[in-house]
Amino acid sequence: MGTVVEASAVGIVKDDNENILGNKKVTVIFVLGGPGSGKGTQCANIVQNFGFTHLSAGDLLRAEIRSGSENGTMIQNMIKEGKIVPSEVTIKLLQRAMLEDANDKFLIDGFPRNEENRAAFERVTKIVPEFVLFFECSEEEMEKRLLNRNEGRVDDNIETIRKRFKVFVESSLPVIEYYDSKGKVKKWYPSSVKYLSATCTINLMGLIQAASGSSQTKYTGKIKSWF
Repeated sequence: MGTVVEASAVGIVKDDNENILGNKKVTVIFVLGGPGSGKGTQCANIVQNFGFTHLSAGDLLRAEIRSGSENGTMIQNMIKEGKIVPSEVTIKLLQRAMLEDANDKFLIDGFPRNEENRAAFERVTKIVPEFVLFFECSEEEMEKRLLNRNEGRVDDNIETIRKRFKVFVESSLPVIEYYDSKGKVKKWYPSSVKYLSATCTINLMGLIQAASGSSQTKYTGKIKSWF
């Protein structure tokens, strides 16, 4: 398991009671779901319509791999094995990305992956998510999507995919259960989208609009573009 990272470990000096952006109001939505559940696709829609910055934990980790750093080699080996990268590594990358961005509204996609990630993020950043958008999708559907997307990723092979499913169930579902107990989980069913009503879609978009602080109903007439 990873260890909890302190803010000083990433070169941030701040008051213990301040969040990482100097106590500026920050809106964070965690976007969780199994691999291939459609998180990235829908995050792009939310960014376009509501002005959030999308931070993909997976993309940040893959960028670190491409950098050729020592951390990158370790991350690559763990991803190949379908394991969760230590908390301090992912939180450091997320903090850096948030500090470098002028926005104060963030979609954090694919994180926290386990309870330790969750507790470490809240402790270090002093940020609690507005809510968690959970994509509930069957393993059969996710496996089909992953095998068909052909992006050349090292973790898009049948053996690693099934390891990732196992890790998600064992490690990430407890995070969702924790936030559900706080009334902070909003579920989305991407594999059953044809059965969803327009009202259901608008209700979800309304939650995101409220979190974004936008007064404009930007999703009107665009429901189909979300699927």
